[in-house]
Amino acid sequence: MTHSNFTALGVAEPLLRALAAQNYSEPTPIQTQTIPLILAGSDVLGIAQTGTGKTAAFGLPLLQMLAANRVAPIALSPRALILAPTRELAIQIEESLRVYGRNLKLRHAVIVGGSIRTARFKPCAKASISWLRRPAACSISSSRNMSASFGDGPRHR
Repeated sequence: MTHSNFTALGVAEPLLRALAAQNYSEPTPIQTQTIPLILAGSDVLGIAQTGTGKTAAFGLPLLQMLAANRVAPIALSPRALILAPTRELAIQIEESLRVYGRNLKLRHAVIVGGSIRTARFKPCAKASISWLRRPAACSISSSRNMSASFGDGPRHR
């Protein structure tokens, strides 16, 4: 499957504008293989090296589906959940999705365990931190979109 641009993959216009602003014109192999499948509703497991565009490969279709499906979310339940093994990767994913989704009206939060809240995490409203501390405050059972990003494998220190 070869696609010369993001339009051919089925990426929506607001996302195309954000990609153009970042000078992204040609999809990488992981993006070419996964974006159409995810947009069609398929589950996908992708493996690729660092710097190959994995975040855009799952993030673009995720943002597109969330923007197209403007239903009211169930109280205290996310519409999508992305899990990352490190705080650094969580921040990197959030920054990328913020850039890709800048023309969409979607809210998001980065929640990182085991860290002191800093200015870096201000998008995480104080209220969201406090409700996460309550038992059974957040349910992912109603979340239709879930992604796990595991980087390049185990790291030894």
